[in-house]
Amino acid sequence: MEFAKRIIVKFHNFVIMKRSIRFLPLRKRQDLQQLTTLIREQIKQVEMIVLFGSYAKNKYVDYDQRIEFGTPTYYMSDYDLVILTRKPIGAVEYSLYEKIKDKFFENKNRPFHTRPQFVNYGIDEFNYALTKAHYFETEIKRDGIILYDSGTYKLARRRKLDYTEIRDRAQGYYNEKMSCVDDFIIACNSLYDLNRNKRASFQLHQSVENLLRVIPMTFILYGHKSHDLSELMNAAKKHTTEIFKAFPRDTQEEKRLFDLLQRAYIESRYNPDFEITKEDIDALMPKVEQLRDTVEKVCRERIAYYDSQIKQ
Repeated sequence: MEFAKRIIVKFHNFVIMKRSIRFLPLRKRQDLQQLTTLIREQIKQVEMIVLFGSYAKNKYVDYDQRIEFGTPTYYMSDYDLVILTRKPIGAVEYSLYEKIKDKFFENKNRPFHTRPQFVNYGIDEFNYALTKAHYFETEIKRDGIILYDSGTYKLARRRKLDYTEIRDRAQGYYNEKMSCVDDFIIACNSLYDLNRNKRASFQLHQSVENLLRVIPMTFILYGHKSHDLSELMNAAKKHTTEIFKAFPRDTQEEKRLFDLLQRAYIESRYNPDFEITKEDIDALMPKVEQLRDTVEKVCRERIAYYDSQIKQ
């Protein structure tokens, strides 16, 4: 029995990553080929490009429209792409992503065309994560599809996942982020009482940013670096779409409030002309509280799932 287990683990470590996307429709393959070309044009020293997530697993949603609380909403899976470079891209990372997206969406119906989402690692950083059995990176190697490979580097062996380790790390991330959220909300309330609405709006932004970040940190042990709430919502929606109930953007007023919160990260501190009223804060606070309840529920359920795997 022990010998059989060792053979299984050895096979697990030597699983060869897939390289074909022929199972996808032609237009999806063309999109991914275009994105691969654009990434290599815009980013230096690209060693590998890997498709992961729902498209790699062939479990994607191309377009799903439904009625939520009497309002039509839609959902689409993203093209999730890992860009492995010799060294991490650094400070210009997100400006390069925007250039790639702008070129990709030329002559396309941007709101209703599949969106790309990018994650970057230096190759050494990614390999280190694999040797430590980090959940997100291990899942990428297990399920991902290589779209481009320079042939210069090889990926490290995957170690079998330890659900006790996963549970402990997820619980730690959750505790730390939710504590931060509590502090930001306390600070927001204090500033609100002093009629310092601009400063209060920054604290609200930070509350929402941390709430959205903790979802993937709990589900896949990966924290997205962006301060852009739209980007963070797109990352979190892979794990739960419940977040959109707190921040729908189906009416002009809902869009205006979300835009105010989005802008607050920079403008509340650096733009003297940025304006946000007491009424705006009053309208945003219940949304933040609803989001907090949602995040608490889905993250605790995920941690409970890890517990159930440990007991098996």
